[in-house]
Amino acid sequence: MLPAVVKLCCGITYPHLRSMAGLQRAAVAVIGQEISHLHRREHIQHQARSHTPRSFRQPSFSSAQPARAEQWFYQKLGRDAMETALGMLQERDGWKREVTESNGDLICSKVLRGNKKVFRLEAVLDATVDELYDVLFLRLEEMHRWNPSIQQIRVLQRVGPETVVTHEVSAETAGNLIGQRDFLSVRHSCKHQSRVYLGGTAIQLEALPPQSGFVRAEDGPTCIVIEPADDSPSRSKFTWLLNMDVKGWLPKSLVNQAIPRAQLDFTRHLRRHLTAGGALTAGGDLAGGALRG
Repeated sequence: MLPAVVKLCCGITYPHLRSMAGLQRAAVAVIGQEISHLHRREHIQHQARSHTPRSFRQPSFSSAQPARAEQWFYQKLGRDAMETALGMLQERDGWKREVTESNGDLICSKVLRGNKKVFRLEAVLDATVDELYDVLFLRLEEMHRWNPSIQQIRVLQRVGPETVVTHEVSAETAGNLIGQRDFLSVRHSCKHQSRVYLGGTAIQLEALPPQSGFVRAEDGPTCIVIEPADDSPSRSKFTWLLNMDVKGWLPKSLVNQAIPRAQLDFTRHLRRHLTAGGALTAGGDLAGGALRG
């Protein structure tokens, strides 16, 4: 999923964005009410519940661009999540080494207020910054083809070129200690000079409440920073802050073992995809196909 100056990213230095953090509760409540009305006017409806026990019924979302107030709401959520996550990564104190792989991949953890752990993965990947941006953001709906831990990622709303609202369902895979989860998220991206930043956080949608048989987990604030490697511009340094609440009644010790394992598995599948030619080529087609196992 990083040391970088927060002000470099997605307009964080803009004074009007900084002032937004101080909105009064009344204004936030009005925005929430307006968004609820917008959803109703767009006639968002549920599809019929499937008879398959582990099937997730998908809502029908309007293909039209969301209204201005709704766009602002989602974009602000994404930017705020990015700022918060980058702030966590800039704090160099308190990180503890968790895993060091033979290929150089490193995972560290840090305990936040409330005894919650976040995890930071650092790796070097054989792909350019633009190739990774394409695979991890522009083509994120294709992620299930190469990552067997994901059953589906669906973009529910595209809020301009930098922000999307997504629904993700994890797969039921052998060895998955946490179990199947689903996530509703705002995902935000921005480019600054040679770096790409991908951030996100959990949201709630009236149109897609938690469903029986699935645990609604929450992801974020989280972020990924992709920058050229020191030794070659054709390789990239990949830094991923993972901040997740898996919900449910799982022991914290088990969750804290499973999350860094999931980060390493994701990076392993991503490497295999890149090696198979999965990054965007000049022809514009995904060459990697579906990778499993």
